[in-house]
Amino acid sequence: MKATPTAMPEVLVFEPKVFGDSRGFFYESYNAREFFEQTGQNANFVQDNHSRSARNVLRGLHYQIRQPQGKLIRVIHGAIFDVVVDIRRSSPFFGRWIGVELSAENCRQLWVPPGFAHGFVVTSDSAECLYKTTDYWSPEHERSILWNDPELAIDWPLSGEPMLSGKDSHGVLLADAEVFA
Repeated sequence: MKATPTAMPEVLVFEPKVFGDSRGFFYESYNAREFFEQTGQNANFVQDNHSRSARNVLRGLHYQIRQPQGKLIRVIHGAIFDVVVDIRRSSPFFGRWIGVELSAENCRQLWVPPGFAHGFVVTSDSAECLYKTTDYWSPEHERSILWNDPELAIDWPLSGEPMLSGKDSHGVLLADAEVFA
């Protein structure tokens, strides 16, 4: 598995070795030893999540202020534009974002370390995402930053208005958000 740093060095794109022929394909989606070699982190993934969303569904920007979660995200059907925002006030990248296309076709995975907000928009007719987390979901610690915060100026590849949950439409601006030190 090849890991490529993004503009924020802790956020990595993983590209597996895919073995395919006329029967289909095979790839190793996760290997703890290789993950450690690439990240230097001995991640203890404790929860696997699976979401299915229609085109233009936008989820995020989510994070947990206590019990922060690292996330390893991949798409098994369709395609998404996945966004990560650095919300560590002491980081030189604070308030900056990166976007990566993840799809069933490209088999990429995105490592989002604790201390970052995460969201995505579905760019195909529908998409199914699987992601591993390093801590459990904790609704009392979950926070949401507005997807369209003008300070972030995220260039979402939307075709029309996004479909949002109530929670996501009521997120806060980064300037008002509870963030990491």
